[in-house]
Amino acid sequence: MKKELYHVLGVMSGTSLDGMDLAEVSFFLKKDGTWAYTLGEAETVPYPEGWKKRLQKAVAYSEARLLQLNEDYTRYLSEVINRFIKKHDISGLDAVCSHGHTILHQPEQGLTLQIGNLPKLAQELQQTVVCDFRVQDVALGGQGAPLVPVGDRLLFSEYDYCLNLGGFANVSCERDKERAAYDICPVNIVLNRYAEMEGQAYDAGGMLAASGTLDRELLDTLNALEYYKRSAPKSLGIEWVRQHIFPVLAASEATPRTILRTMTEHIAMQLAAQFSEKSTVLITGGGAYNQFLIERLLSHAALNVKIPENTLVEFKEAIIFGLLGVLRLREDINCLASVTGAAKDHSSGIIFK
Repeated sequence: MKKELYHVLGVMSGTSLDGMDLAEVSFFLKKDGTWAYTLGEAETVPYPEGWKKRLQKAVAYSEARLLQLNEDYTRYLSEVINRFIKKHDISGLDAVCSHGHTILHQPEQGLTLQIGNLPKLAQELQQTVVCDFRVQDVALGGQGAPLVPVGDRLLFSEYDYCLNLGGFANVSCERDKERAAYDICPVNIVLNRYAEMEGQAYDAGGMLAASGTLDRELLDTLNALEYYKRSAPKSLGIEWVRQHIFPVLAASEATPRTILRTMTEHIAMQLAAQFSEKSTVLITGGGAYNQFLIERLLSHAALNVKIPENTLVEFKEAIIFGLLGVLRLREDINCLASVTGAAKDHSSGIIFK
């Protein structure tokens, strides 16, 4: 039986490997069919160095090693979630709605893999779990990404665009009464790598980039990449970055700060090209804190940018995966063909009791 009020835990791990986001959320169905939410406890649990290295290297693992990694990560994920629930004395959950962690994403080959989505998770948590949201969409011929636009439509309809700046930048908006969304370009998955070469986990405020030199030849090469000429639906994965971005940056022989400066300009230019003049843009994800990146974006486009309170910046995707889980429990549509290119709208995700 469908309800109008749900209490769930949304769990998200992004490609930038900043950590695991956990958000306790209550959702309430409004009369107009959209949803309201109240955020309860929320926390980002950083990955231990050992886990971070395993997840970084996993794209090259054999099938046997991936199977073992999936088992290990599911166990680790259950430990993190159980600690969070116990720490905050959370009870009465309708479900834990977990994205897992993306290891492989090659939708053109019918392949996407998010680890941590095994039945063992529900057993270890003693909770209903909704997970593995992408596989069904890829099976239906879609990109399996981005999935957040359904939540953008149902929770943040007052904005012209919703822009997330995480490992990758993705955007969603309404076009001709349909939701359109796609990945724009890599962001923190590249910036963090070069910040680490400067002894920092990330480029706080974009200060490292701001101190670097713009390499215009490198910038032109990046902006000429074929992906940017393709129309949506389209999505990006770590494999694409390894094939098309990292080799170009390495071949430039530029310093890390020059690469950070040039990559930031590249990102700003690719972002600016997506928006209509003077539109309202809600910006979330870790990149929203990169003041230099936002400044460069606004130098290329006249926009009304809204950077919300820190909790929404940091936990928007965890909140929305909580909503995707609620929609799946209700068997309501949570995956849009207009966004992913799948054969039809559908209700995606596996439910483990």
